[in-house]
Amino acid sequence: MSHKVINIDCDLSQVPTPSYVCDRASLARNLAILDQVQQRTGCRILLALKGFAMFSLFGQIREVLHGASASSLSEARLAREEFGKEVHVYAPAYGDEEFAEILGCADHLVFNSFRQWQHFKDRVAGAGKKISCGIRVNPQYSEVDVDLYNPCGRFSRLGVVREKFRPELLEGIEGLHFHALCEQGADALEHTVAAFAEKFGEFLGRMQWVNFGGGHHITREGYDLDRLCATISRIQEKYGVQVYLEPGEAIGLNIGVLVTRVLDIVENEMHTAILDTSATAHMPDVLEMPYRPVLFGAGEPGEFAHTYRLGGLSCLAGDVIGDYSFPKPLAIGQRLVFGDMAHYTMVKTTTFNGVRLPSIVVCDSRTGESDVVRTFGYEDYRSRLS
Repeated sequence: MSHKVINIDCDLSQVPTPSYVCDRASLARNLAILDQVQQRTGCRILLALKGFAMFSLFGQIREVLHGASASSLSEARLAREEFGKEVHVYAPAYGDEEFAEILGCADHLVFNSFRQWQHFKDRVAGAGKKISCGIRVNPQYSEVDVDLYNPCGRFSRLGVVREKFRPELLEGIEGLHFHALCEQGADALEHTVAAFAEKFGEFLGRMQWVNFGGGHHITREGYDLDRLCATISRIQEKYGVQVYLEPGEAIGLNIGVLVTRVLDIVENEMHTAILDTSATAHMPDVLEMPYRPVLFGAGEPGEFAHTYRLGGLSCLAGDVIGDYSFPKPLAIGQRLVFGDMAHYTMVKTTTFNGVRLPSIVVCDSRTGESDVVRTFGYEDYRSRLS
């Protein structure tokens, strides 16, 4: 999370708190960059729903992107019912009880092992429609530093390594899929593609497509688009395949913020402001990654005169967002705005401790319009229990 975080130019003074606010103008900026890559190379870019699944914005996104990628039946249904273009599905394993419904949603279906491919291939053939199938492979190369987010780390369960690859079972397989990046640039992709081609290039002549997975930080400031396009074109031209990319974060990068409010300030060796949000429930990557989110108008501890620890509303002791300093003392009721809170936020929220989920707001900084598209309450908590 070291990239520059950009504030959205929307009026946040009247939105409910807590709320995620996403800006259509910022989304349009990201989509224009992604479309430039598509136009230059002929590749097809998909929205990875695991990173960003705000379907109230799907209409704008599908004007540019070719479809959506899903990793579960629920995501596949959302892609089919709400996005309505190509639906690509991959999961570490499929269950028999859900597979028929997955077949009804999928245009591309990627298997994590040859055992699963052999188990389901007859059901794919009998689906009554064309479904292009692929195998996920593990190039055993990665530049991801955090083990939690490294799909190609040692002992990874994700993808077939070259030693276990079964070329004699490729009949009916039309594509290969790999995913090895996390918030990375075109240099990491270029190195990964080289490792992938070294291990699996001999089979690409039999394929129609290759999926480069996600983790591409394409819309980040300073990303090397020329290098990305050259890497895509090189594979397409050499092997005669269609390249797909499926970023999630690149679509939602810097399009949204989380607006919160100070409920109380307590003292125990330092000042802690308790907010009406929660790290563990509303921004879990802060604890999982971990990282310190940008807070507009604030600085590092000690940078300004007044330093506070910002704590969440749940009773988890570690529900802490981080330490920040401010030019003036915080006041009860004051609004605080955290940056880059669209991707991997709404898709990962929980109702832990019964804490209410943030409202979802769409704004457009080009027109000044703002609309609360979803609020949450007790039934959203209750419906997850029994």
